[in-house]
Amino acid sequence: MAPPMSAGSFLSRLKAEGLTVVEVGDWEHHNRNHKGPWGPVHGVMIHHTVTSGSQRTVEICRDGYSGLPGPLCHGVITKDGRVHLVGYGRSNHAGLGDDDVLRAVIAEKALPPDNEANTDGNRHFYGFECENLGDGEDPWPEAQLDAIERAAAAVCRHHGWTARSVIGHLEWQPGKIDPRGFTMAAMRDRIHERLK
Repeated sequence: MAPPMSAGSFLSRLKAEGLTVVEVGDWEHHNRNHKGPWGPVHGVMIHHTVTSGSQRTVEICRDGYSGLPGPLCHGVITKDGRVHLVGYGRSNHAGLGDDDVLRAVIAEKALPPDNEANTDGNRHFYGFECENLGDGEDPWPEAQLDAIERAAAAVCRHHGWTARSVIGHLEWQPGKIDPRGFTMAAMRDRIHERLK
């Protein structure tokens, strides 16, 4: 049962992993905690945004949109490899997903297929939205992939987790395809190497 790290620890861990961090507004207190608990946390979830343009992407992820209020993640990883912190606490990023997947993440075992949406992921996962159109053609610059690797590793390092605690949205919720354009297996390999 891992309690979430403090906002200050989150910021420090990201910077210690060598990331360039941009603090957006009052991110430490911008959350959806009034809608339910934040924690215990069990993993990190990676998404793509289906947007282009870093400023617009960060604004959407901070403020949300009609029908889905922000924050939509904790950090937005833009194509230049910067991590923009937009919220901290419960955020609208994971939605309902598969309880079997959550059990596998907690046990750090291979993931089963996600075929149910019966468990609140917003409570249990740190979320990073990554600027990309998600069409399978929009490139993923190496600076951005490196930042995804570092951000996930920073959280895992704090909690003593392995790379198996990092999943994609597509591995959590049936019907989701993100992130598209790289595989989560390859990203977990990168994170594993970084955590050695």
